[in-house]
Amino acid sequence: MNLLTSQQKDQYIELAVGAETCAIRIEEIHEIIKMLSITDIPFSRFGVKGVMNLRGKVVCVMCLRSLLGMADEPYTKATRIIVVRYREEFVGLIVDKVNKVTTYDEIHPPAGGHGRNLDGVFFGVGLRGDELIGILKLDGILGG
Repeated sequence: MNLLTSQQKDQYIELAVGAETCAIRIEEIHEIIKMLSITDIPFSRFGVKGVMNLRGKVVCVMCLRSLLGMADEPYTKATRIIVVRYREEFVGLIVDKVNKVTTYDEIHPPAGGHGRNLDGVFFGVGLRGDELIGILKLDGILGG
């Protein structure tokens, strides 16, 4: 069995995007905030919703739904922006809900080649009991 054992006891933030649950390594997260006012940027790259002012810093905000190929949905009270550090900058990722901080019993390499053009999006798959949670790879999501 090919396990990614060195990452086993790291902590992760589980989040919901539509009916999907996935996770981000906690050390990649700067902060989690409620929705703020987002200023639209015309002609921006796919998935970019605009920019926000985060305590005097201009932060690009992207929709994780769009980046994963899902349709946009209206924001709710549970909608959050997860601010991550990526290539020495802060980037906001809009998610439908933040569930909890967790660890996984085992982490397996992601299964590849399923045709949804999501190769490289997942760092691995966390296993806790019978539950399988895709762990997102920021470079795969934001590097495009």
